[in-house]
Amino acid sequence: MMKKILALTLTLALALTAFSGCGSTETASSSSAAAESSTAASSEASSAPAEEAAATGLKIAIVTSPSGVDDGSFNQDNYNGILSFIEKHPESTVTHVQETTGDVAAAVQAVADIVADYDVIVTPGFQFAGVGTIAQENPDKKFILVDSFPSDASGAEIVVDNMYAMQFAEQESGFFAGVAAALETKTNKVAVVNGVAYPSNVNYQYGFEAGVNYANAKYGTTAQVVEIASYAGTDVTGANVGGNYVGDFNDESTGKVVGDALIAEGCDIIFVAAGNSGNGVFTAAKENGNVKVIGCDVDQYDDGVNGDSNIILTSGLKVMSINVDRALERVLDGSFKGENVILKADTDSTGFVKSEGRHQMSEDTVAKLDETYALVKDGTIVPPSNFSEGSTPENFPGLN
Repeated sequence: MMKKILALTLTLALALTAFSGCGSTETASSSSAAAESSTAASSEASSAPAEEAAATGLKIAIVTSPSGVDDGSFNQDNYNGILSFIEKHPESTVTHVQETTGDVAAAVQAVADIVADYDVIVTPGFQFAGVGTIAQENPDKKFILVDSFPSDASGAEIVVDNMYAMQFAEQESGFFAGVAAALETKTNKVAVVNGVAYPSNVNYQYGFEAGVNYANAKYGTTAQVVEIASYAGTDVTGANVGGNYVGDFNDESTGKVVGDALIAEGCDIIFVAAGNSGNGVFTAAKENGNVKVIGCDVDQYDDGVNGDSNIILTSGLKVMSINVDRALERVLDGSFKGENVILKADTDSTGFVKSEGRHQMSEDTVAKLDETYALVKDGTIVPPSNFSEGSTPENFPGLN
């Protein structure tokens, strides 16, 4: 069933312009390459023994969508993982290759164009699923695919020996966002805004709705999740998943329209998982003055600055940087293994921001979030995802 779903997902992606991430920052200026660090590395390091790779360093490329590695969100978090690795291993280098159209076929071609020149290629985003065939054709290279699993020419999911592919349990981060929203709302009306109803976005939505329901059941809150029917999403199987979908990851003006509409309905906290379209929701919240936003993927507190105030309540985290760093370390020490993994709270790969000065939640809310985090981490609470059979935002393990 999942292979059929993934094939449908790839088909949909080919029909749409694909942009990764949930950030609400301005699109980066177009540039084809970013900083390389330290001395050049041998392009044959990936096929050399681990000791030789350690001596010569890794020649790394990161290929991104149009928003680039300084988008303040999804791509930048992946890039920071590479920079962290290079800080420890300065003999390694990184080059940024920016695919400027957002087209899925162009994204895959961008990887094909450079594969011969690098030891490791990092590809952040759903639109890079098709690089699985390139990896198979280049077994001496290593690939790190983020937020997607590789697919073959027919769109079916595959496992590739030289590709570490990671997805994240976005429903967990969405769940923490929902609990926070329910505990902090003053109007008792909250919402989530998404870009396109790809599985990762629906996971965020379902997790958020489940978190609100959990807080209502366990902590006595009375929050309502607001959905505007005209913005309901349709997932890759054609099912209506509700929610509030902009329909694009790069449509700031429509994002603002959706944000304004939810604020008009009385929402005072909005979780934003809409890529660059989220800029519009942020703008709507800043103009209103009484609305808080929950960021997505990375800590977006800096994006929430609004004069002498800030609109960010907290941010739901998908910790990509640490896992990119870990994967590069495995390449270097020779323990790299090709596999498809879903990363969760039990590896500190999902979470929420609670660092002092980077959120605006009460101590009581943070304490309750810590309680729920522990229960998610040990599996007592299992937030629902897009395709979790028998589990919904209204009925999931840990709610009752």
